[in-house]
Amino acid sequence: MLSFSNFGSTDHPLSLKVKRATALVKKQAPDLVVDGEVQANVALDPEMMAKQYGFSELKGKANVLIFPDLQSGNICYKLLNKLGGAEAVGPILMGMKKPIHVLQRGDDVADIVSMAAVAVVDAQEVLAKD
Repeated sequence: MLSFSNFGSTDHPLSLKVKRATALVKKQAPDLVVDGEVQANVALDPEMMAKQYGFSELKGKANVLIFPDLQSGNICYKLLNKLGGAEAVGPILMGMKKPIHVLQRGDDVADIVSMAAVAVVDAQEVLAKD
């Protein structure tokens, strides 16, 4: 669970929000390995995490990064796509009764194919539940 704070290093309403969210996830899904609030560079550096925050549940690099808000997540994935060559798929709206997939103006064929693949998997899951 990403923040600008590491495990309470900053007492700020925004970092406290991430800390509360982390506690909720741990309560609702105790078997899930999740930790935070933590800065992105620390979450991706196992040596730094172990040295400075040995109490953390994370062992090795984090493989899922949860951003504190839509704005932060959107900025990051656009930067990773343009500067790092990462493949971006989305946005995908979650928490609805049925899956919703959004294509953006300017998406190319690869973006459309990737989103269609996600939509197919989501449709199969919905059909399996019904």
